[in-house]
Amino acid sequence: VLCTERNHGAAWKLLNQSGIVICLQNPSVVSLSLSLTFFAFSLITINKIFTLSFHHTIQYHLSTHSSISFVLTNYYFIMSSSTVGQVIKCKAAVSWEAGKPLVIEEVEVAPPQAGEVRLKILYTSLCHTDVYFWEAKGQTPLFPRIFGHEAGGIVESVGEGVTHLKPGDHALPVFTGECGECPHCKSEESNMCDLLRINTDRGVMIHDSQTRFSIKGQPIYHFVGTSTFSEYTVVHAGCVAKVNPAAPLDKICVLSCGICTGLGATINVAKPKPGSSVAIFGLGAVGLAAAEGARISGASRIIGVDLVSSRFEEAKKFGVNEFVNPKDHDKPVQEVIAAMTNGGVDRAVECTGSIQAMISAFECVHDGWGVAVLVGVPNKDDAFKTHPVNFLNERTLKGTFYGNYKPRTDLPSVVEKYMNGELELEKFITHTVPFSEINKAFDYMLKGESIRCIIRMGE
Repeated sequence: VLCTERNHGAAWKLLNQSGIVICLQNPSVVSLSLSLTFFAFSLITINKIFTLSFHHTIQYHLSTHSSISFVLTNYYFIMSSSTVGQVIKCKAAVSWEAGKPLVIEEVEVAPPQAGEVRLKILYTSLCHTDVYFWEAKGQTPLFPRIFGHEAGGIVESVGEGVTHLKPGDHALPVFTGECGECPHCKSEESNMCDLLRINTDRGVMIHDSQTRFSIKGQPIYHFVGTSTFSEYTVVHAGCVAKVNPAAPLDKICVLSCGICTGLGATINVAKPKPGSSVAIFGLGAVGLAAAEGARISGASRIIGVDLVSSRFEEAKKFGVNEFVNPKDHDKPVQEVIAAMTNGGVDRAVECTGSIQAMISAFECVHDGWGVAVLVGVPNKDDAFKTHPVNFLNERTLKGTFYGNYKPRTDLPSVVEKYMNGELELEKFITHTVPFSEINKAFDYMLKGESIRCIIRMGE
């Protein structure tokens, strides 16, 4: 065992569970040669490499003398696995009842069945959707349950028929999927998979309508097919995107939901031109991601609209350069924006779910070419009301789901936007906590203090 002060505790824990652990603190490229005697080599079967905190590529080979050369740039590897096909016991944060703190429990995670993947989750983050269903306000409660749907991890094993993933792959689980066979998946214009579209009421796997989690025989329900508040989880293979192993999972894990939702709403749907004006309604995580998309697209005026003025300073980091608080004006916000922009903005992206904000976003775009995109989810009884002349005057209204990204097909390219410096993910991450303190992430969000809180699963 070769380890460092930074992570020796995690190294020893992993050693006890899995085999050989090699730890390095310096993330620069390091060449390491280990000479193994024939006796030692005969005792160790090196059949997989799992990267647990990966920043660049790995190369390895076995020479004729049983010497192993590694080029390492991450912190540790596990070089054997005895868990394939077995039930895994691990820690998970279980929600036993609505609104109550999550409880760290030992759960049993069954092997993946046909078309499924079992992932080792390394990092996960808290999204407002988790909080909404944890509170169980306005929907049918389903407990006990393991929440979580924004995460990054490594494929531990795959079920029958899974060909696009293999053990050791770095992956992002996603709350919606891409079966690859339905009309939506075959269309270049849609990401609304018929089989794997989000279902918040289903707490079991599609394959056999059973859960893969249990505690002493008691089933524990899944959440949106991901349940990433567990050290291991089982996900439909169509909801798992293989990503560049050089990308740090503690950053790109936030792409599993909210960031891509806002980013894609601007880049893929609104499509602002360089030098154009964009209004962003709502400056939460999704709205800030929409602003980031406007910044990347080259918009010159990015107008943030929010009822909470304290959000304005943070929004400047995402390219927002003008602000409107509707409470500060005695006329509708669409009229305020029209006066600011000589008739209206070129694009508007609505990220709050407020029906009035949706109407305002549409009515604030310029006639002739203006496009408004709806991202937020309204109440089921809300009705969108505007005069038909607004459409006849060549304003366009669009909706979007997950930023129009197909998870398996498109997420790798979004990761590359981060890797080449085009997309800045670090500024979304305001807090980090160890898994043992996951309830702090809920506190931060409920108090409005966080954009994204990363939960480190190994701690």
